[in-house]
Amino acid sequence: MEYVAVLLPSIVVGLIFWFAMKSIFNADKSERQAEARAQAEAEARAAKPLNGPDSEPNK
Repeated sequence: MEYVAVLLPSIVVGLIFWFAMKSIFNADKSERQAEARAQAEAEARAAKPLNGPDSEPNK
């Protein structure tokens, strides 16, 4: 029983650290995905022609 009392605090701190790091990495992954989507939308808007086939030219 002495071993449990000695090791339990370290195990609890390790689990807290693991959950914290997991949440940080998940947040970073979500941020990278959102940034990639925003970048793709911006590139799609930039590639869209200003005078497309459905717009009439001004005379």
